[in-house]
Amino acid sequence: MRDGIFVTGTDTGVGKTVVAAGLAAALRRESVDVGAMKPIASGGIERGGRLVSEDALVLQEAAGADDPLELVNPVCLALALAPLLAAEREGATIDIDVVDRAWEKLRARHKCVIVEGVGGAAVPITNELLAIDLAPRWQLPTLIVARPALGTINHCVLTVDFARRRGCELIGIVFCDTSGEARGLAEATNAEAVERFAGVPVLGEVPFSERLAAGRCPPDLAADLLAAAMDIASLIEP
Repeated sequence: MRDGIFVTGTDTGVGKTVVAAGLAAALRRESVDVGAMKPIASGGIERGGRLVSEDALVLQEAAGADDPLELVNPVCLALALAPLLAAEREGATIDIDVVDRAWEKLRARHKCVIVEGVGGAAVPITNELLAIDLAPRWQLPTLIVARPALGTINHCVLTVDFARRRGCELIGIVFCDTSGEARGLAEATNAEAVERFAGVPVLGEVPFSERLAAGRCPPDLAADLLAAAMDIASLIEP
């Protein structure tokens, strides 16, 4: 079994949390000892006197583990910007050593850890590191989440090429319909085109759900949608 999976996206808002939470919840259903992590987040909310990432809370619930939030999400920033830019404007510094230590502790606690990146693959988290760089840094294979709509061929090909050049091992791409817009010829042909030009498999598509679109990501619903779209067991076996 893989130590974990790094979930990145072709952009922000493409459904990374749905896919990451769905993976964690589906693995938990299969009695896999799974943890979940959102190493760095921005756009946090105030709760109990501290900044909290809503994505991290969803992931924590999906894994069903008792991991402390400071391990699940060691860095949370207030401004909804790329982490490096948010930190600069908040007078904060992102200490990557703190993030690394949280990962090591989570990895020691679980058989498999699902890690959700922040924003798209090339989002800066420090002056030296981009979001995708955590995957090879922690030796995690990468799953890319993308929209199924017109324009996704370009986004997928660029993201795959970029991830490879940053040293990532790619599992494949999963589409996630977060808009519910009318489907046309692009949606019917994009998967085949992405596979042809990006050179990685499109593993499935998470269908649109009104509940997810309303801003809630119930882990069990995410697990159901993901399980209907793809073979989850194959993702955790190398």
